[in-house]
Amino acid sequence: MPTYSATAYIRLSYASDRTVESDSVANQRKLIEDFISRNPDIQLVSEKVDDGYSGIIFDRPAFKEMMQDVTDGKINCVIVKDLSRLGREYIETGRYLRRIFPTYGVRFIAINDGIDTAHESSSDDLTVSVKNIINEAYCRDISIKTRSALDVKRKNGDFVGAFTVYGYLKSEDNKNQLVPDPYASAVVKDIFRMRLDGASASTIAAELNRLCIPSPLAHKRNHGLPHSSKGYTDCKDCKWSATTIIRILQDETYTGTLVQGRYGTPHFKIKETEQLPASEWVRVPNAHEAIIAPQDFDLVQRLRGLDTRTAPKKETVYLFSGILVCGCCGGRMTRKTIRASGKDYYYYYCPTGKKNGCQHPTMLKESALTQCVWESLKAHIENVASLNEMLSDVDQEFYRQAAAQKFTSEIAENERQLEQALEFKNKLYENLICGNVTKQEYASYKKRYSDMAEQLRASIAEMKAKLQKELDGEHGEWMNRFLQFQGADELSRKAVVQLIQYIQVKGKNSLRIKFNFDDEYREALETLAAAEHRKAG
Repeated sequence: MPTYSATAYIRLSYASDRTVESDSVANQRKLIEDFISRNPDIQLVSEKVDDGYSGIIFDRPAFKEMMQDVTDGKINCVIVKDLSRLGREYIETGRYLRRIFPTYGVRFIAINDGIDTAHESSSDDLTVSVKNIINEAYCRDISIKTRSALDVKRKNGDFVGAFTVYGYLKSEDNKNQLVPDPYASAVVKDIFRMRLDGASASTIAAELNRLCIPSPLAHKRNHGLPHSSKGYTDCKDCKWSATTIIRILQDETYTGTLVQGRYGTPHFKIKETEQLPASEWVRVPNAHEAIIAPQDFDLVQRLRGLDTRTAPKKETVYLFSGILVCGCCGGRMTRKTIRASGKDYYYYYCPTGKKNGCQHPTMLKESALTQCVWESLKAHIENVASLNEMLSDVDQEFYRQAAAQKFTSEIAENERQLEQALEFKNKLYENLICGNVTKQEYASYKKRYSDMAEQLRASIAEMKAKLQKELDGEHGEWMNRFLQFQGADELSRKAVVQLIQYIQVKGKNSLRIKFNFDDEYREALETLAAAEHRKAG
């Protein structure tokens, strides 16, 4: 009669074992059944299968069910194909073999490893320990190789995530390449457009819900696309929310830049992910087709720093919200309403006031301010239009040569500074060993040089991109930002945030307007002057 009630425990890892035919669930089951048929003292009462679980962790559903049967006295024998099926973590596997199973009187059998705790000769502690160490080392080796392969793919601009960002799909020809989703990408463009027009995140979400546009989660469910409940936050009824809109507006993926490696695990035995510092993220520009122009994305990020609370009883923010600053104290000016004789009058004033340190607080009537800014902006737009027309007559080859010379020299200087920073960083450890710097100084200098190197790399990449645009004849892109408002009838919030960096109020009759793209405007004037000088010479 059988003296042992056994459970056949089968585990298949999602990492590498799945590619090995001998480790398939069917083969493990057949091996265990054949073993039991040759041992009449064992009766198989249950089978527990963990399909797709790593052996380095023991938080597996079927494994926990089996251990519950052990504590309930339903089984007193556990059979596996080999020791690695029970687990690959040296310490925890040893704890089950030496403490937990013996405590409950459980016989453990690993068929291929020849381990059977009913026979002392086959379960020698040294043999089992060596096998456990080998199993853990194998898991560690696989983890290192997998991480290394993923890092190489990330640096090459290959998408290695399981779920694509809303607005993109995996290419049918290459699963590591993102391509725009025709429907969702159009929604993303509308979201950025509404934001640039002054709409708040909650207003945009309400408008999308009014138009019955499916949220990211609903869109992916409706089209059978892989999705995660931890992705873009949706309401419980799959409606758009302000949180969803904000996350989309902050995602750099839409500019064609692939940002990966934001999360990782500190050790191959720990499966809980943690957010990594931004310096360790892998950023690859132009990895896929952009949905949003980088300039529009940067402008939206700039709006985050402005006071963009929606105006009361309106769907957009005030015209000069976050743009108007006091020329005396530097504080942002606030809009207020004064009601007199049954009419409302609107003013901007410095809320700091003399009591809090502003020596010359100013109050401006909104209508006069709007008129003044609009006239100044129109004049600047006309200047840009004239400059654009004159540059069109300049020899383009000369223009490209001038741009190439300028950017090449700047790139060379930054590369020299980068090489110097890396050299200083490499010498730090030698200085630490020699006692020239303390451990605290070593850590501080290392971080400083690492941050400096990262900034220089980003600057070099940005200048190389600008140089390429100049060589490709795209030098007038910033001008188009101004020219698109050339025929406008009135000042709009979109024109203010796109073309004006800030407006400094120095007095009731004195304003200083800082326009965007001032550097590009000045460089274009210098190029035009150089071209005219060359022509005259």
